[in-house]
Amino acid sequence: MPSIKELSKREELLTGGHRACAGCAATIIVRQVLLAAGKDVVVGCSTGCLEVVTTIFPYTAWKVPFIHNAFENVASTVSGVESSYRSLKRQGKITRDMRFIAFGGDGGTYDIGLQALSGAAERGHRMLYICYDNEAYMNTGIQRSSATPIGAATSTSPAGDKIPGKTQYHKDMTKIMAAHRIPYVAQASPSHWNDLVKKVEKALAKDGPSFINIISPCHRGWRYPMEDTIEMARLAVETCFWPLYECDEGTWAITYTPKEKLPLSEFTERQGRFAYLKDHPEVYKSGQDEIDRRWLEIQALAGIGNLCVAPCEEAGDSN
Repeated sequence: MPSIKELSKREELLTGGHRACAGCAATIIVRQVLLAAGKDVVVGCSTGCLEVVTTIFPYTAWKVPFIHNAFENVASTVSGVESSYRSLKRQGKITRDMRFIAFGGDGGTYDIGLQALSGAAERGHRMLYICYDNEAYMNTGIQRSSATPIGAATSTSPAGDKIPGKTQYHKDMTKIMAAHRIPYVAQASPSHWNDLVKKVEKALAKDGPSFINIISPCHRGWRYPMEDTIEMARLAVETCFWPLYECDEGTWAITYTPKEKLPLSEFTERQGRFAYLKDHPEVYKSGQDEIDRRWLEIQALAGIGNLCVAPCEEAGDSN
């Protein structure tokens, strides 16, 4: 993996001057991904924050070939381009070794674009799909998505005296993609750039589909000071709200383990979207219990510990 000194010497393939909010994690993520990928890539992007702020006609911030399409079909579009490339390469009309990356937000990945993504994975296209997960439909007014965590207030899951924000847990999209049994699946965070870069390099080296889910804090929707974006991403990792792991050719591994797992409150109490949780401790507890359960599940998949230690021991005693 390249050092940060080496990466700093590479050309920036997403230019400045785009219209992203100050402190936007999505553009930070793109810069890290493209520094790892290099120039021989074709990028597709679903409708959403990232597309809107980087390609306002007639301008573009992308210094690589870029395709914008509808909210729901970036995986279909990029899989079609990848198929055309393979055909042209077989015919000898293209000699460059190219890679293909699709970007989508959580709305375009977890919800609206899930069918296209699942189809592309099942067909086995050699492409990397990256979800920048800011946990709501931020581009259209901060509506809840299936990536929005329990207890979070959005414009369509408002927190008040009766309803404490969203009442459902967030969908585990990374494990859904792992269930497709594609060559490579991972979770990453812009706060851990070295882990993210290494995972992008691994994914692009695979001869088949790959998927990386990247936490993308949004100060507008999460309601924290804009300068704290990377700190929010770090706290998501340190609380195991967003554990860093991978499933490489069916082998699960945790790629970062916090020295001391922080309580979920270290993450939630710094965000305005969770302000009502102080009046609903049962919702906070439910969220903490679910995060703990998912962390144990990942550890079990990685061969560390046992997801059902107490029940298993009791069952053993009864036999």
